[in-house]
Amino acid sequence: MVEEEMRRYRPTKNYLEHLPPLNLHQFETDILRAEFERLSSRQPPEHMSMKRYELPAPPTGRLTDVQSWRDSVDNSRAQLEHQSVRIENLQLLLAHGSDAWRCHNDTLVRMVAETERRLQATRKAVKEVNLQRKTEQVQAGERLHTLEDTWVHLVMKNYELEREIADLETAVSKAEAERPLPQTEKSTEPEAAQVETAEAAEASDDNDELPPTPPARQSPVPTPPPASEEPADD
Repeated sequence: MVEEEMRRYRPTKNYLEHLPPLNLHQFETDILRAEFERLSSRQPPEHMSMKRYELPAPPTGRLTDVQSWRDSVDNSRAQLEHQSVRIENLQLLLAHGSDAWRCHNDTLVRMVAETERRLQATRKAVKEVNLQRKTEQVQAGERLHTLEDTWVHLVMKNYELEREIADLETAVSKAEAERPLPQTEKSTEPEAAQVETAEAAEASDDNDELPPTPPARQSPVPTPPPASEEPADD
């Protein structure tokens, strides 16, 4: 995942500009430089000189020279000492070489185990980082979808509100255009008369709203009883 992103990523900034320029010849020695030049010119390598391992006799013209024979004897002694050292190294290797190699192999096994452990830890860390990045990206994607849906809903709502407002404005303009204009008459009465007329009209409206007053109930007048006719006393 990271490698794919790195392949698709096009850097827009030089993140190494704070570092000094790279010196490609920092670790070159004279021998390495000469060997690089030989490889560049495609020349064959020089063969190792074996003269130091040879036992040459003095030249023919110097067979009677004592110094030439002394040099040859010194060279023979040096070669003999060198061969003696090699024999001692072989004897030491034969006696202790197996143990040394076993220790070396054990060291290599421990190094391999430690390297494998670090490799597994690095892979685990990379996997956790990728999983965390994937989780964050999924959550961010869901939030972006939610925000996009909310934005679309609000845009549609604003569009509907604008359309309703436009319809209402059109209806109001149409109603105002169809309504007749009121005719204003110039009043010739004084302001006090207009106030009295308005008060009288309000009083009349109030009287109209009140319920009618029922007629007063009259109590009946009692009728006296008729006089009784009694016979006259004689």
